[in-house]
Formats: sequence, C-alpha cells, structure tokens
Amino acid sequence: MSFSREVKEEISKHTSNARHCRIAELAAIVTLNGLVCRDAGDRYHLEIRTENDLALQICLQLIRKLILFEPETEIRKYSRLRQGVFVIKIPEQQAHELLKVLKMDQAFLGESALPSPKAIVLSDSCCKRSFLRGAYITAGSMSDPEKTYHYEIVAPDAEKAQQIQETMQAFDIDAKVVTRKNNYVVYVKEGSQIVDMLSIMEAHIALMNLENVRIVKEMRNSINRQVNCEAANISKTVMAAAKQIDDIKYIRDSIGFSELNVGLAEIAQLRLDYPEASLKELGMMLSSPIGKSGVNHRLAKLSEMAEGLRS
Repeated sequence: MSFSREVKEEISKHTSNARHCRIAELAAIVTLNGLVCRDAGDRYHLEIRTENDLALQICLQLIRKLILFEPETEIRKYSRLRQGVFVIKIPEQQAHELLKVLKMDQAFLGESALPSPKAIVLSDSCCKRSFLRGAYITAGSMSDPEKTYHYEIVAPDAEKAQQIQETMQAFDIDAKVVTRKNNYVVYVKEGSQIVDMLSIMEAHIALMNLENVRIVKEMRNSINRQVNCEAANISKTVMAAAKQIDDIKYIRDSIGFSELNVGLAEIAQLRLDYPEASLKELGMMLSSPIGKSGVNHRLAKLSEMAEGLRS
C-alpha cells in the first residue's frame, strides 16, 4: 500500500460529528468532483465522480447524514483509465437541497462544474481542517517520503485552487499553485510543512511514520556529509604528502641532505621513511619533538628550496 493511500485510510476515520464540519468536508468533495448533468429526459441531476473508493464511502455517508437521502451509485469505465470511476447520481430536487446545505446554491441552467463553497463554510478552524481532509481524500496525493517530499491537491480551476491554497495558508502552510495540463495543483514540498499538513488533517500515525523517515534521512545525510568531509581531508593530506615527498626527493637528488641544516635534514628523511604519517606523528618522531605547526613550517621551507632549485 502506498504512503498516500495510508494517509487517506487514516483520515477517512476522522469524520467529524459536528454538522458544520461535515458540511465543510462534503463541500470539498462536491466542489472538486461535482458536475451538473442533463439526462435523456431533459432533467438535470448532480453527479459526483471519483476514482477513490474512500472518497465514495465518505461522500455517501455524509449525504445520508446531511439530507437523509440514499443516492444512486454506478461504476463507469473510460478508455483512458485502467479502473472504473465511481459515480454518485443525485436527482434535481435532492441536489438543490444538498447544494443549499453546502452553501453552493446552483441554478441548473446547463451542464457545468460547481462553484466553490462560500466563505461561511470555512469560517471556523475545525471546518477548515475538515475541508482539507475532504479535498485530500478526493483529489490529493503524497509521494513516498523515502524518495522525496511532495504533497498535492488537484483542482479543476484556478478559483478552487486558490481557495484550497488560502485554507492551507490559514495554518501557516506555504502552499503554492502550478498548472498541470488542464488542472491546477496546490502543492507543498517542504518536509516539515507536510508534517504540519498531516497534523492539520489528523493523520497522526502517518505523521509519526513520516517523522521517523525524516530522522533516518537526516542522520544518513549527516553521516554522508561527515564521510565526504573526512574523505576530502584525507585526499588533501595525501596530495600534500605526495608533493612534499616529490620536493624532498628532488633536493636529495640535486644537492643531497648534507647541504641542509640538521632540523630540515631530519624532517626530510622522516617524511621519506614514513610517507603516510601525519604532521603530528612526524613531529613526535624527531630527536627534539615539535608540534604540528613546526613540522609544517619545516616542510614548507623544503618545498621553497625545491622550487628554488628547479628555477
């Protein structure tokens, strides 16, 4: 089961007992998937179409509770889709009643999408949470957090996308909107903000699972950065040692160590004898031990001398 499906299954169990929150949740599903249609008898009806069985179940449950009506359902097959689409059909009279309850009053003047619900539906914070739950269940998805962080809700037009975006922003979520084909996508890509969205929708188990993934990924990234840093330092040290040995050999072959003072001759011979030793280790091997900076100073003098001889 995908992580996105796990989230939907969890939040589908959190339908509110408050009527105003039920209205907000159903309003999200209907505004994103509802369509006014006309049948062969020239009568209008409301259709709610979804590919998601969870959205179907919640929608039916909310309709029964809000207008005490059992709508007709069917499954339609479309060639472009692998699976069927669930269709809830509501006759004109009950559709008028439902849209009035949802504050989405619509005159049946022709086949058309439904308007966005009025602001009063989202006046309370709890209603905003229910609205976002409904929107995610019916038109949302999430990437596998093991791979990347991405949360989105697809809206059919710019007005609905803006309403979803503004509802998220009311919870300090930095949601953005982008067009994709003929749809508008409201999305969040920051991991911590997706955690906040899961909290807003009351998907607490999914939230904990996502946090665990984030902790592991951050630890892994931290370890990788540390390993890369250490590898870079080792590489830098090896390259410096190779350059020092090359310079010392040039001095040895050109003028010999007898021309050097005791300190330089001793460090030169130690560097040749112990090519993998650190500066600190070389300093401890000297007859009169010195620190790392002292060893570095002597090796630098040898490099300068080699460059002079080469010139």
